[in-house]
Amino acid sequence: MRQAVPQFQAFNGSIRNLAHSMGIEEDDIETRLPTLYGSTGTWTLLVPIKGLDAFKRMRPHNKQFPEVLVEMPRSSIHPFCLETYDPGAHMHARHFSSPFSGTIEDPVTGTASGVMGAYYARYINNASAPLKLVIEQGQEIGRDGRVSVSVSEGGHEIEVTGNAVYVNEFEVTI
Repeated sequence: MRQAVPQFQAFNGSIRNLAHSMGIEEDDIETRLPTLYGSTGTWTLLVPIKGLDAFKRMRPHNKQFPEVLVEMPRSSIHPFCLETYDPGAHMHARHFSSPFSGTIEDPVTGTASGVMGAYYARYINNASAPLKLVIEQGQEIGRDGRVSVSVSEGGHEIEVTGNAVYVNEFEVTI
């Protein structure tokens, strides 16, 4: 799936409150990388985390998100780190849904993985060459997901691929 051109916007809220809304401590957030909103179609807050240990402790308080995400209160939160369970993966992530979505956590998130690829190209790799990344997600909730992300030269074209598995059918009403 090809995604929209990546966009990023500053997060000016409290890192402490953000951490607590995910059930972790402020010290778990990696401050050498920017925490910012990103979109390749849907806005999410990209939050760099120091290591996998913090992911095991995360317990999202989704109802708090709108008061923490002052610039974009309907956004989701997408914490990630560069430490992975799978040595073939480049990044590990979780995806905590906006309280307006009707879900708590998404086991695998293609749109957020796409913007993470653009983030990786811009803020971590700092290269203009094309990238192929693997992002793992879902391990903490019993799902072992992978999304392949291709980032074009210059980082303007993002494509995600992966395999889907039928889990359950449900209806979301808003």
